[in-house]
Amino acid sequence: MTLSVLNRPADLGSLIGSRICHDLISPIGAINNGLELLAMSGGAEGPEIGLIGESVGSASARIRFFRVAFGAAGDQMVGSAEVVAILRDLYATSRLDIDWQIGAAQPRSHVRISFLAILCLETAMPYGGTLTVQEDKRGWLLTGTADRINAAPELWSVLAGVPSNNGLQPSHVQFALLPLVAQEHDCKVVSRFEDRRIEMRF
Repeated sequence: MTLSVLNRPADLGSLIGSRICHDLISPIGAINNGLELLAMSGGAEGPEIGLIGESVGSASARIRFFRVAFGAAGDQMVGSAEVVAILRDLYATSRLDIDWQIGAAQPRSHVRISFLAILCLETAMPYGGTLTVQEDKRGWLLTGTADRINAAPELWSVLAGVPSNNGLQPSHVQFALLPLVAQEHDCKVVSRFEDRRIEMRF
């Protein structure tokens, strides 16, 4: 994708997301390499170094996830091992368990849609639970199960094209972006709620 072929605001937003993530991942990686060198020389000791290491790992996981979710998709394929590693690192200390059951490599655009859907589902499972991503004859299916589902109607109505009366917070931008990205790839996202279960399909 180049600036000369931008036709939608979402395209520019994706390029901005890609640029930010690309520029941030290098210094984060450099800090991590520095910590590894300190460990090899015996200089990486103490709770301060441990805290830095945890923070760097968390930042790296978020950037890798956001690069897929908010960056330009292109036509690349993404392997299952890479997706599992990103989700494992991002949710390592979370109360939400992600079960990625898709074994074959998938188009980056499909992974992007699923990552945006995960961010949406996460808001409805504030106390944790299990989120399963799988594929069947009807398409992709994301299922969240938890003791309590808390889906804010105003947020989820945005997925159906209903504007939010109060606007969206930055933490909820995925609700506005997901239907735009899905439409670009001829997909339709539908959701269904139960007391302890929530589904999204595309």
